[in-house]
Amino acid sequence: MNSAIAESTAPIPMLERRRIEAAILKHVYDTLKESHGEAVARRTLADAVRRSAVAQGAEMAAKVGGRTSMQTFVERQALWRAGDALTIDVKEQTDTSYVFNVTRCRYAEMYRDMGLGEIGHLLSCQRDATFCEGYDKRLRLTRTQTIMQGASHCDFNYKLDDEGSS
Repeated sequence: MNSAIAESTAPIPMLERRRIEAAILKHVYDTLKESHGEAVARRTLADAVRRSAVAQGAEMAAKVGGRTSMQTFVERQALWRAGDALTIDVKEQTDTSYVFNVTRCRYAEMYRDMGLGEIGHLLSCQRDATFCEGYDKRLRLTRTQTIMQGASHCDFNYKLDDEGSS
């Protein structure tokens, strides 16, 4: 019995979580697009996903007792990579910097397969920077390109500003 309980409370891999969310959000997006137009549908979806990302960041910060650091952030990245969801090439990892390229993104592949390629960046990519707002306000992401929007790779450059407030 206890193992059944443990199995039922095991975290859902992030790729599967995003697939489930996207399946629901697709209907919300389509409904809003029909009733209010594409611009309102995109803006509403983007706003909702941003709020979700900030909340998820705060939840993950709470799981480390609010003692966030670049190391705790890097450790959480395994959740997004689970199941070979991302292939990454780490360029730099220090106490204040985490720089890497994503060379394969199964999230992008999944959204395209679901017919959501045009809004995949709203469902996933935009979450990366806004997650930081909830996780640690000192953490910043700079990114110039994504696979989701047609680039050969995504370039992630996370910096932890120790001068900021946590």
